[in-house]
Amino acid sequence: MNPKEIFDLIVVGGGAAGFFGAINAAQQNPKLKILILEKSPKLLSKVKISGGGRCNVTYNEPEATPLSKHYPRGQKELKKIFRIFNAKDTIDWFASLGIKLTTEDDGRIFPTTDDSQTIINCFLQEADKYKIQIEINCGVEKIEKKEKQFLIHTEKKDYCAKKILVAAGGHPQKLNYSWIENTGHTINTLVPSLFTFNDSEKKFKDLMGVAVADVEIKIASTKFSERGSLLITHWGLSGPAVIKLSAWAAAYLFEKNYSFTVLVNWTGSFGEDQLRSFLQDHKTVRGKQKIATNPLLGLPQRLWERLIVLTEISDAKIWGEISNKEMNRLIEWLIRCPFQIKGKTTFKEEFVTCGGVELSEIDLETMQSKIIPGLYFAGEVLNIDGETGGFNFQAAWSTAFVAAQSISYS
Repeated sequence: MNPKEIFDLIVVGGGAAGFFGAINAAQQNPKLKILILEKSPKLLSKVKISGGGRCNVTYNEPEATPLSKHYPRGQKELKKIFRIFNAKDTIDWFASLGIKLTTEDDGRIFPTTDDSQTIINCFLQEADKYKIQIEINCGVEKIEKKEKQFLIHTEKKDYCAKKILVAAGGHPQKLNYSWIENTGHTINTLVPSLFTFNDSEKKFKDLMGVAVADVEIKIASTKFSERGSLLITHWGLSGPAVIKLSAWAAAYLFEKNYSFTVLVNWTGSFGEDQLRSFLQDHKTVRGKQKIATNPLLGLPQRLWERLIVLTEISDAKIWGEISNKEMNRLIEWLIRCPFQIKGKTTFKEEFVTCGGVELSEIDLETMQSKIIPGLYFAGEVLNIDGETGGFNFQAAWSTAFVAAQSISYS
């Protein structure tokens, strides 16, 4: 490659946002000479593992405002961006390239092939079609603006570009963003998001695999609370409710060094008075039934039996014999079941970063830097992150599209 060669656009990052930005820039202006620089030896690695290898492309919510409410960071800003490019636009974009998507009952959207390689192949074919060059094992070390061009210093060599799109993804260490900080941009504190909780007491460990469809889980002494399904694992608690809670409480839990208490309401929606009334009615109507062997509220038998043991109710006791003291203890275990959490476990190898480039330094109509003209940002490198369910990819597609639109026509 000629060292004096000048690219119209260099994209830093060979992930979801990087490829989507490069391809859309080329689609809108096929004359652009584009290069993608990827630090690692692998391209589109998060796309590969997403959704258990199926690639959770987006979420079925076409409206900007409700879609933006799934983002703990960037909600306000994404509302504007989603008015330009949203989930429906994503579906239409892939359809235009022959990729069929299907919506599951929970709103998550996947390729009909159930294979993330379908999305990867689509991106690689489009990149090849528009002659987008790609360099792997090529980490950026420094960016310099020289008059109307950029000089990009990498581990391999230096490159020249008229414009740069930074789509470097999320990283746990701020050091990985030092070259961005050196451009004058602020990097918000980087902490993990989307993780499961490690139970230090392990009093439910032998119930691993037991799932409850609708629980409320809250972090004690805070306002952080989520509803949804929960899975008991050998290390603690997982499932959508837990993962969602980890996203919204990411910064708080980091500050607590992942040592905290969660309270699980196994009934989902029952409050104390409502549950007491329900149990009293059951005591009257089903007084001769054994408590331990007749689970209520749709709870799994094994979980119900464990809660009865913790309540210290004997196996032989029937509902008609339950004392007020036992009733109170049972209510407590059902709606405020405590777990002492110490530590976290990454969810299915899908590391997502809370934190990143400060959004107030970006023009949201173009994704161009307010500090350095010609420098653009997209994807997880920004201080944007969403819940699990296709939301992080949608933020990547949308920010990359807006950037590409500006890059192509300016």
